[in-house]
Amino acid sequence: MTDHTPAMSPISRFERHLTLWVALAIAAGIALGAAFPQATGALAGAEIARINLPVAVLVWAMIFPMMLGIAPRAVLDAGRRPAGLVLTLVVNWLIKPFTMAALGILFFEHVFADLVDPQDARAYIAGMILLGVAPCTAMVFVWSRLVDGDGAFTLAQVGINDLVMILAFAPLAALLLGVAEVFVPWDTLLLSVLLFVVIPFAAAMLVRARMLRSGGGGQRALDDLSHRLKPWGAGALILTVALLFAFQGQRVLDRPLGVVLVAVPLLVQSYGIFALAYLAARVMKLPFSVAAPAALIGTSNFFELAVAVAIGLFGIDSGAVLATVVGVLVEVPVMLSLVAFARRTRHWFPAATA
Repeated sequence: MTDHTPAMSPISRFERHLTLWVALAIAAGIALGAAFPQATGALAGAEIARINLPVAVLVWAMIFPMMLGIAPRAVLDAGRRPAGLVLTLVVNWLIKPFTMAALGILFFEHVFADLVDPQDARAYIAGMILLGVAPCTAMVFVWSRLVDGDGAFTLAQVGINDLVMILAFAPLAALLLGVAEVFVPWDTLLLSVLLFVVIPFAAAMLVRARMLRSGGGGQRALDDLSHRLKPWGAGALILTVALLFAFQGQRVLDRPLGVVLVAVPLLVQSYGIFALAYLAARVMKLPFSVAAPAALIGTSNFFELAVAVAIGLFGIDSGAVLATVVGVLVEVPVMLSLVAFARRTRHWFPAATA
């Protein structure tokens, strides 16, 4: 197939070696958590509605530059090209939760049955299910930016997923967990949407409108601001990884076998869901700027919600909580590998049309 896709924006030397920096951040985070448990505990406890405030600030630094590049009219135009949105909804709500449950049962009731206590096995499966029914809200903006995804499409798909999640999360989780009722921390869900979608988009639109009104050089100034903010986003990603591993490093050290066993089916799920969505996007002949974020959103998870629900249902020291935490820890390395793969295979897809 001939490559009709425009050349992607060049990545900086820092971003080119992002996987190395993430690996170093993981090691540094675990070391800091072990060496300074009180300090990291205080940072971990700085929460509102179970959303960690230091991490929220860093996520803002990652997603704000992308929001600046989104024209309001383009979001409406994304809704008029529904194929990518349909793919996202089918993968996230009709496939991903059920494959996650099936993999949990396969691995912990069969493959790893001799390695795990049956009670722990059931708890791990429950945690995996909660991850499977909670698609990503914030970090998908980061992954989309790294593949030069269509910002307006990414915003539209996140918004639609959030609306579906408000309606479908509780009944779908209850069905797959086999419980009568699932406690939904609405404060976590709604505050996350507000913090990571509504407020940064509104702030970016205000900055964008003000700069574009400044005269003929407004667009150039806006592009220059986005370019200057870009390194801050990559640095914020590294700091986020370090903080997450500092917060959860003790769990990794306390239960290393459980972490490894849970990570295996999560890796199979992540790469499998991405492959399914990415190949479907190719068959549908979606442009790369839509295909890549459509596949990436199904691979990442809304871990704050999954962790909060696991704590409410099973207790903070349960295997279910451990499974959701492992989901947090494997996500960034997995997503970076998929970003790299997507960038290398952009020629599989046609260029976006105006």
